[in-house]
Amino acid sequence: MGEYAGHDVDLAVDFAGGTTFVNVAQIRDLSGPGLSRNAIDATHRDSANFWRYFIKGFKDAGEITFDLVMDQDLSSQGTAGFLGEWSDDGTSLPNWRITFPDGWTWTFRGLVSGQSMNAPLDDLLTADVTVKIYGEPVFASA
Repeated sequence: MGEYAGHDVDLAVDFAGGTTFVNVAQIRDLSGPGLSRNAIDATHRDSANFWRYFIKGFKDAGEITFDLVMDQDLSSQGTAGFLGEWSDDGTSLPNWRITFPDGWTWTFRGLVSGQSMNAPLDDLLTADVTVKIYGEPVFASA
């Protein structure tokens, strides 16, 4: 098992929902996906020794979040990118792909559910972006 630097992880998107991915430019930090599952309480009065019992419920792939240095001229950021997600009709979902240093990937559909701009007086113009994952992500090893 190897150790890898986080800066070797790439995030790419196809806003048309296809497989022609373009790297999301100028990302600083990336988090997610945050997988979770509901735990359905199956405890009843006859449960042995008064222990609670649970069964597996629905899974949720959560979301990814990232911050990036803004540049409206980049295809992944301007009106053809994240900003364009706020003016569409809401019926299409981009495809996303996270590629890790050893070549394995997470691919998923997801909607841009949050974007906030940061314009500090003495620092870079940045944005915080949240993508809610739709359905099941696909894990593929290299």
